[in-house]
Amino acid sequence: MKIRKLYNRIAILRQERGISRKELAEKIGVNFQTIGYLEREEYNPSLDLAFRISEVFGLPIDFIFSTKPLKPLSQVLIEKF
Repeated sequence: MKIRKLYNRIAILRQERGISRKELAEKIGVNFQTIGYLEREEYNPSLDLAFRISEVFGLPIDFIFSTKPLKPLSQVLIEKF
């Protein structure tokens, strides 16, 4: 079975909140290099890891991860309002 690529907003959410890769890694219990792999979309998180990331940011998983390229947050807000 071919593994699907997952797109994510981890980098932008982390930067918005002023959280370093190391700090996020400590909060979710992984190595800081894993955060870099996730942000560059070189690695798909397990379901458990996706939930942990979702909990740190206080956002639904489908707002952070998608199987299709994600729209910029500014576009999402414009469409919503």
